[in-house]
Amino acid sequence: MSFEVKIPLFEGPFDLLLFFIERDELDIYDIPISQITEHFLDYLKELEKLNIEVASEFILVAAKLMRIKAKMLLPRPQLDEEGNEIDPREELVQHLLEYKKYKSVLAELSLMEEKMLQKEKRGNVLNEMKKLSETVNVESELQDTDLYKLLKVYQKVLKRFEFESEKPTHQIVQYPYTIEDQKIFILNKIHEKRKLSFTQIIDYNHDKIGVIYNFLAILELLQLNQVNIRIGEGYNNFWIERKELAD
Repeated sequence: MSFEVKIPLFEGPFDLLLFFIERDELDIYDIPISQITEHFLDYLKELEKLNIEVASEFILVAAKLMRIKAKMLLPRPQLDEEGNEIDPREELVQHLLEYKKYKSVLAELSLMEEKMLQKEKRGNVLNEMKKLSETVNVESELQDTDLYKLLKVYQKVLKRFEFESEKPTHQIVQYPYTIEDQKIFILNKIHEKRKLSFTQIIDYNHDKIGVIYNFLAILELLQLNQVNIRIGEGYNNFWIERKELAD
C-alpha cells in the first residue's frame, strides 16, 4: 500500500509568506521573523523531499529572511541619521504590502476576464467562415508559398534556436549546513577546547556559506545565553567561551 503526500504550491515566495501571515493571523507590520523563517525553510525542505525543483527566487527570499533574522539577533540595533532605530523587517513588509495590493488587483482582472469570455462576440459570419476555410485548405496555402517566404521562416526558426541555446542556466547547490547542526558543532568544540576563537571556527569550514552559518549559530547561542564572547583576539576576531567559564 503506497501513500501520496501533497503540499500546496505557490506562485512565488511572497505568495507563500502571505499564506503564513493569513493562516497564523499575524500582524504584517510586526512579523515574528524567527517563526515565519522557520515555516518558510520547512516548506522548502518538503519540496526537496518530494524531488520538486525549488525556484531560485525562493532561495533568494530564504537568504533575505535569514539575513533579517541575523540583524535582529545583533545586540546593537542600526540607527538612521536622526538616531531612530531601523527595523530590519521594513523592506520585507513593503514588498509584502505591494504584492498583496497587486494580487488583489489581479484577482479582479481575472474575474473580469472570465465574465468577458462568457459573452458572445459579434462579427461577420461570412468573413469568419472564409478565414476558417483558408486555414483548413492546405492546397491554397501551398499555392501562396514561395522561396522568399520559406527562407524568412527558416531565418526566424534559426534565430529562435540560437536564442534558446544561449540562455543562461542556473544550478542550485544544496549546502550541507543547518543552524541547529552548527550550534551543536560549536558547543562540542568549546567543550573540547574550553574556549575557541572565531578564526579557528573558520578553519573548520572554509567556504563562505559555512562561515555565514557558523556566525548565525554563534548569534543564536549568544541569545540563548549558552555562550559568551570576548573581544580582543585580533582584528575581526573574538573568543567564544562556555557560559560557566566566562562568569
